[in-house]
Amino acid sequence: MLATASHCVRLPRILRSQQKRAFGDIVIPPSGKPAIRYGPPGRSAVTGNVATVFGCTGFLGRYLVSKLAKMGTQVIIPYREEDAKRHLKVTGDLGQIVSMEWDLRSEDQIEECVRHSDIVYNLVGRDYETKNFDHDAVHAEGAARIAEVAARAGVPRFVHVSHLNASESSLSKFYRTKARGEEYVRGAFPNATIVRPGPLYGYEDKFLNNMAVWPIWWKLNHAATTVRPVHVFDVAQALANLQDVASLPGTFNLPGPSTLTVDYLLRMVSSVTYRPPSRAPVLPKPVALQLARAAQAVWWPALSPDEVERRFINDADLPSDWDKFGIVPDEIEEHAITYLRRYRSAENFTRPVVLPESRGPEVWVQQS
Repeated sequence: MLATASHCVRLPRILRSQQKRAFGDIVIPPSGKPAIRYGPPGRSAVTGNVATVFGCTGFLGRYLVSKLAKMGTQVIIPYREEDAKRHLKVTGDLGQIVSMEWDLRSEDQIEECVRHSDIVYNLVGRDYETKNFDHDAVHAEGAARIAEVAARAGVPRFVHVSHLNASESSLSKFYRTKARGEEYVRGAFPNATIVRPGPLYGYEDKFLNNMAVWPIWWKLNHAATTVRPVHVFDVAQALANLQDVASLPGTFNLPGPSTLTVDYLLRMVSSVTYRPPSRAPVLPKPVALQLARAAQAVWWPALSPDEVERRFINDADLPSDWDKFGIVPDEIEEHAITYLRRYRSAENFTRPVVLPESRGPEVWVQQS
């Protein structure tokens, strides 16, 4: 029997207030936009959040898009080349991955990509310069343009990914422009979250895979350079966790849990792949720079001159901020076999891993 109006009037006050509650009353802080959330937790859920990931087709970007989509977030993926973003379509449920063509120099296209977003990630970067985009145009001017447009469009949260070694006084132009980009982003978006990860390793990395294929380029500086590698999954998860944080302004360092020498990593790669250590000579820095410039003149470089410079720069010894993101980073030895097993010959594929002798103080330094 249907309830009459008189029956509704006699309901307790608390029930009457609940009846007035609508989906529009649930909002996403701090934007105040209504969030309609439904579905079980996971890939098929809808959280009501919308995120834009610039640089989504890069190494870190693909994992961030995947993690956001699995949380039920609708992700805007700006792209330059059609084929470069096709693999991202299946990372989310139907309608959750929205691709939009864009250009770094077009403010109108940037605004179209961010106008409906609750959080914007800028992961745009490149290892080497081209005639169309040098490091300044990408890391500094490009970052400033995206931050300015996002602020103008009323985006409540902006996350900018820099590098652990970003410094205005660095010998590397890559690191100098990264530092300049941080400064521009702070000026355009004062409440921005700036994240500085260390060198990333993973399936498609240019770190472990590069060591296995081109060890000669890692023997520069007699392989004495210290690095702080971090798993790409850990950084992607840290960035994804920011979606549920109302505001986290400031600069945060996300280095790997240990400081290792390149020599130790080369020996680890040799142990996992069952390949003898490389006997290639150690190239003097001037010779390596000349070879890199020659390769750059013929085609895009396998190793740019600026990357040669970076091989002689130790990773910054800065305290980590992983606790603010709720992540405990993994050691590189825990995952090395996953990415390096494919470099074994067929006869050695099933052999067990024998890591190099235990790290000594001359090889590594454990962070406190």
